[in-house]
Amino acid sequence: QVQLVESGGGLVQPGGSLRLSCAPSGRTFSTYTLAWFRQAPGKDREFVTAIRRSGNSEYYADSVRGRFSISKDNAKNTVYPQMNSLKPKETAIYYCAIPVRQLITSKVRAIYEYESWGQGTQVTVSS
Repeated sequence: QVQLVESGGGLVQPGGSLRLSCAPSGRTFSTYTLAWFRQAPGKDREFVTAIRRSGNSEYYADSVRGRFSISKDNAKNTVYPQMNSLKPKETAIYYCAIPVRQLITSKVRAIYEYESWGQGTQVTVSS
């Protein structure tokens, strides 16, 4: 059983930055992908970004490309999404997730492929 622990959320002004972190325990994502999704009030959960532990493949939603980046520390088994130029509409609960199996590129953004989820961390973008 894998557990995912997110941290780093908080209140930030529009245009500001936050760095989240996610550390899986119970199983490393040694050959898997770790992804971040977010869910704003009244909206569906949506893909934000993902990274593969092996190699340097990174994936981004079109809405965050160029503003967000994702990195990993394999020694710490931790993934860090860096979120810059945040917008009020990006206020949401941010979740990290691991799929049940290794994913092909076309499936990385598919929420139904993800089995294990963290409890989420609140990000509020407001002045």
